[in-house]
Amino acid sequence: MTDLDHRQLGRDSLFLMADLRLGQAEGEHKVKVRNLSAGGMMAEGPVKVTRGAPVQVNLRNLGWVDGVVAWIQDNRFGIAFVEDVDPKSARAPVNSSASGGESGTPRFVRPPLGKFEAGRLRKI
Repeated sequence: MTDLDHRQLGRDSLFLMADLRLGQAEGEHKVKVRNLSAGGMMAEGPVKVTRGAPVQVNLRNLGWVDGVVAWIQDNRFGIAFVEDVDPKSARAPVNSSASGGESGTPRFVRPPLGKFEAGRLRKI
């Protein structure tokens, strides 16, 4: 596939935070995920990366994904994944706990609560 062919792959524009590992000695960095496709992503952050450097990205609901820095422009850079991922999984709400409780989605993001019945309220 040529570089032009790669540009035709579908991408999900989104805004997520992810952890990025450049190497064992360099630790982890927080980056913004600007768009995501099955084969790669665009990240943004104050991280010094070099083209061709191997990286690992911790994406929501997907875990650590291996990749290589494909391009760099200012504080944005592209990462080509070693293996394809399911970008819709990263967009889905965080998996709920094993106890079967509420999802990990913050209250302000979930739909409003249903109407309550005044007679069912307990007085304290």
